Amino acid sequence: MNMKVALILVAVIIPVLLFAYRKNNQRIKQELESQTTTDFYQLSYSSIDGKTISMSDYKGKFVLIVNVASKCGNTPQYEALQKLYEKHKDKLVIIGFPCNQFLGQEPGSEKEIAEFCTKNYGVTFPLASKIDVKGKDQHPIYTWLTSKSLNGVQDDKVEWNFHKYLISPEGKWLNSYAASMDPGNGEIEKEL
Repeated sequence: MNMKVALILVAVIIPVLLFAYRKNNQRIKQELESQTTTDFYQLSYSSIDGKTISMSDYKGKFVLIVNVASKCGNTPQYEALQKLYEKHKDKLVIIGFPCNQFLGQEPGSEKEIAEFCTKNYGVTFPLASKIDVKGKDQHPIYTWLTSKSLNGVQDDKVEWNFHKYLISPEGKWLNSYAASMDPGNGEIEKEL
């Protein structure tokens, strides 16, 4: 196959795949919004290595959801998140959701993100594939986190990278923590 044909194929295939992804995300978001409340354990995400993970895998544990970025002033929070995870992993799961929506502070590929987190902060908690946490392509988990009609507790807004959400072992929305809040300051641990 010559280079021209390869470039044409790439130019056609990538937009088709992106269109299909967005349509599916919009369909899931519309389905969620049409319900009165949604069970957190019905949701799922794609791990950074491409596996589908169901939130039901985490039943019985607290879940801390954090939108993360590698080039943010809050990036050093990875260290405190890792310590929190190591200290409480018998009852707490932390999931990092890379997002590039805040000043393009997460430009890397999934592979680059995973390598950065491991090399610089020794991250062993789960990481998701890169997602949108707001806007028309908002991931369904973030639609649930930010919509009272779905989570049954409150509407919320993801303010910046490293905004944190805590979910109870029963799948209930517990708390939202500012992006600037140090996850090692004890506030999250009080809830566990």
